[in-house]
Amino acid sequence: MKCDTTAWIKAACRLLVAACLQATTAAHASDIDVAAPLNGWRNTSGDSERYTQDVHYPAVSVSTPEGQSKFALIEGQIRNTPKKKGTSVGTLVVDGTPLPQRVEEDGKFSRPYAFPSGSNSVELRAPDGSRKRVQFYDGYSGKTQPKLRVLLAWDTDGTDLDLHVVSPDGVHTWYGDRVAPNGGALDVDVTTGYGPEIYSSAAPLKGTYLVFVNYYGSGESGSDMTVAQITIITNENTPDEKSETIRVPMRKAGELTLVKRFVVP
Repeated sequence: MKCDTTAWIKAACRLLVAACLQATTAAHASDIDVAAPLNGWRNTSGDSERYTQDVHYPAVSVSTPEGQSKFALIEGQIRNTPKKKGTSVGTLVVDGTPLPQRVEEDGKFSRPYAFPSGSNSVELRAPDGSRKRVQFYDGYSGKTQPKLRVLLAWDTDGTDLDLHVVSPDGVHTWYGDRVAPNGGALDVDVTTGYGPEIYSSAAPLKGTYLVFVNYYGSGESGSDMTVAQITIITNENTPDEKSETIRVPMRKAGELTLVKRFVVP
């Protein structure tokens, strides 16, 4: 009986390749360093957080203001990223809500985020598919909670979508007037793609809200077609939390769409 050494060698090579791929994936996961937030328990009593940030136009991405509290921040670095010119986009999953996250050439990522008290989780999914997740608990029960959040993200670079929210008192919050007298605020105007832009309110008025998305424009590298993702979260991190995500195709610059009408009881 003759031994088929060629088949044996091929099988061994396949096993070796599979093992190498597995090891590579594990190495990629360990290459993601999340500097904030950190795993574990914390108490943010006495800490000052910023719901809004200064904007320097054009705001090409969501940038972190100087002096931002470490307790209201998501930041880190993907080490050993392949050398290439320009930025890339990963995904942040914050308490179950996916958001695009721009990753710089050196692998660094950063954005402000006001977390509610209680249990929170943040997962970064890198452009290569690897991921890192952290979970923490904020024990400060007296913390100001964002009881309403409206988040806009979109799926193409080089494009500018704008979030517009009209509250029950008729106040229109948008990039030209980001902080409303009723306490609602829009965090930043992202002009070159992905977002997210976040409207939040710690004490939302009862009544009907209108959420509009405006396709402001696309640059030379922009696409005519982009898909807007709008997520509405009420009573976040409580037993009464509700979340709804709507995806709407935006076909051309200048388009203004009423995406959602909802009621805060």
